[in-house]
Amino acid sequence: MIEITPLAVSAADLVVGTAPVSGHDVRLSLAPAAARYSLRARDPATLAGVIGRALPARIGDMQGGIACLGPDGYYVLLPAGESMPDGAGLPVSVVDVSDRALGFVVEGTGAAAAIATGCPLDLDRFAVGRATRTLFETVEIILLREDTTRFRIEVWRSFAPWLWHALVAAIADR
Repeated sequence: MIEITPLAVSAADLVVGTAPVSGHDVRLSLAPAAARYSLRARDPATLAGVIGRALPARIGDMQGGIACLGPDGYYVLLPAGESMPDGAGLPVSVVDVSDRALGFVVEGTGAAAAIATGCPLDLDRFAVGRATRTLFETVEIILLREDTTRFRIEVWRSFAPWLWHALVAAIADR
């Protein structure tokens, strides 16, 4: 007889861990608090002028805390408490999304393998300094490769507890 393991648990049972989790050459921890912004503009030069920072030129590139995620879309991570000009009256969108997401850091020589348990990307080809929107199982994430053995995952708060537990399970199962 086949034994079926429950696939879902109550959301009330899931919480994001406050202490790092380590095992099998992987460490999972909460990323430091950050200010997060979603930027959009058809003209990157106008947007760069508004925020006073250079923008990455290619989709997937990161520069100075800014990731280019699409032809006119950017995701910004700044130290907590920093802000950006809003560009009022100009054809740009600068939206503070700091309360929307949480960041996780997955690091160690087994980090890519742990993430690969739920992410379809070929992480061996995902270079340091790259960023993309992708999925971990069915949850949308923003994945940033900060170093050869260090990734940052940005996820909406409502999915963060589930993702935390999925990553803990991936680390334990390695």
